[in-house]
Amino acid sequence: MLVGWIALATYVVMAGARLDFSIERFVVGLDNAQRFLDRMFPPEILQADSMVRGLVESLEISVLASCAGIALSLPLGVLAARNLMPAWVSWPARALIALCRSFHPVIVAILFVKAVGFGALAGILTLTVASVGFIGKLFAEAIEEISLKQVEAVRATGAPFASVLAYGVLPQVMSRFVGFATYQVDSNLRNSTMVGIVGAGGIGSTLFAAFQRFDYSFVCAILLAIIAMIMVGETLARLVRSILGIDARRSDA
Repeated sequence: MLVGWIALATYVVMAGARLDFSIERFVVGLDNAQRFLDRMFPPEILQADSMVRGLVESLEISVLASCAGIALSLPLGVLAARNLMPAWVSWPARALIALCRSFHPVIVAILFVKAVGFGALAGILTLTVASVGFIGKLFAEAIEEISLKQVEAVRATGAPFASVLAYGVLPQVMSRFVGFATYQVDSNLRNSTMVGIVGAGGIGSTLFAAFQRFDYSFVCAILLAIIAMIMVGETLARLVRSILGIDARRSDA
């Protein structure tokens, strides 16, 4: 154990030296950050219509991408569940989910911007891919953790596969799936502000334009608006989860 900690410390020191990390550069960075923050405050809304339009577009992108991603994740998660599907079906489905999860949304956004051009469509496609990678994986794992007794009971009646899913699988995972979905909406709301920096629509485009114009007071106002929007979205998501938790306890009772 001690040898492992020594090896880790040695690697950290070597990596810091190779990456030209030094205390002097860190101190200079703190000084530059202080001057940058001084230029950001007080926040000032220079283009209110542009900021509101960007926030609304980010909200629309996150909602549309979440709906599309969830709709695609439902069948894909079922196909990826190894306790319901044979290996020749589940492994390709899992490979597709892993592919959607392999790249950062900014990289995917750049690809879609090149494919479909600048604007909200690239952002919607990007976050749809991200949603499939996240929701599909969690939904498949949730299905694999269910009790098969209820599934076998439905199968014993001679019900088709769709009925097995509707009465044997979904009732056991629905509350968890709704929780995953609300979290993904919240995550897409944050990511929609990020992918806009590379031209995929939303408030990120307005933020990047403000940086290019050196309107740092407007940058601060945009950042505060983004924080407020995300906090409101997180509060609503928490409210939905709490309501579902109450309903779940009532159903168990």
